[in-house]
Amino acid sequence: MSRSRGEKIFSKINMVFLTVVSLICFLPFVNLLAVSFSGSTAVAAGKVVFWPVDFTLQSYEFAFFGGRFVRALGVSAYRVLLGVIVNMLLIVCTAYPLSKTKEKLRGRNIYMIYFILTMFISGGLIPLYLVVVNLGLIDSIWALVLPGALPIFNMVIFMNFMRGLPHEIEEAALIDGAGPITVLTRVILPLLKPALATIGLFCVVAHWNDWFSGIIFMNRPDNYPLQSYLQTLLQNIEAILRQSTGNYAELLNRVNARTGRAAQLFLGMIPILAIYPFLQKYFTSGLVLGSVKG
Repeated sequence: MSRSRGEKIFSKINMVFLTVVSLICFLPFVNLLAVSFSGSTAVAAGKVVFWPVDFTLQSYEFAFFGGRFVRALGVSAYRVLLGVIVNMLLIVCTAYPLSKTKEKLRGRNIYMIYFILTMFISGGLIPLYLVVVNLGLIDSIWALVLPGALPIFNMVIFMNFMRGLPHEIEEAALIDGAGPITVLTRVILPLLKPALATIGLFCVVAHWNDWFSGIIFMNRPDNYPLQSYLQTLLQNIEAILRQSTGNYAELLNRVNARTGRAAQLFLGMIPILAIYPFLQKYFTSGLVLGSVKG
C-alpha cells in the first residue's frame, strides 16, 4: 500500500525522535566506558567524553584485585541462582491452582484477593526487619531471597498465561491417566516456555538490581551483593581504596574516584546486558499473551 504524504512525514519525524531518544539512553554508557578506560589525570581534567584518553586497564585491575568487587559479584550470582529457583518454584506452584475456575478450586476468589492485597498493602520495613532478625537470617543469603520469595505481579502474569491455554489439552491428559503433577510438568510447562523465560528474566533483573536488601540485612560488608557494594562505592570510594590491598597512595595515583566507579559500574551491567538479548524474543509471546487475558 502506498502511504500518504502525512504518513511519510510522520514516519520520518518518528524515526528522528526515536534516534534521539536512543542516543540519549546510549551515550551515557559510552561515556562511562570511556572514563573506565582513561587515565585518572585525563578524567580529573575533564578531557574524556566519548573516547578514552591515556588508555589504561588499571581501573579494571583495581576492580578485580584491589577491592571487594569479585566477592560481591559472587554473592550476587549465588543470590540470583538461588532466588530465581525459589521464585519460579513458588510462582508455578501458586499460579497452577489459581488458574482454575472457582468451580474447580473452592475459594479461589478469596485466595486471589489475599494475594492481590499484598501487592498494595505491606507490613512495612520495620516489621520485615524484625521478622528477619527473629528468624536468625541476618548476614545470611536467605535474608536476600525469602522476603521476596513469591513476586505476586509475576505470579499473576504467569497465571493469566496458564488460563489462556485450551482446557482440552489438560482434559485429554487426565483422561489418559495423568495426575495433576504430571499434567503440570509434562504438558503445561513445556507449552509455557516463553512465559517461563519472560518471568525468569524479570526475577533475574529484580534480584540483580536490588541493593537495598543488602544494605539492610547484611551487617558485614563482605556479605554485600554487587549492587549494595556499588552503592557504597558511589558514596565513598576513598574508604574502599584505603581498605584495599596494596599501597593507598599508589592506588590513588593510578585510580581516582571516577575511573574506579566507572569500571565497576560497567562490569556490574555486563551480566544483564549479556542475558537480555537472548530472552528478548520471548517477550511478545510470553508477556503480552499472559497479560491481556483477564
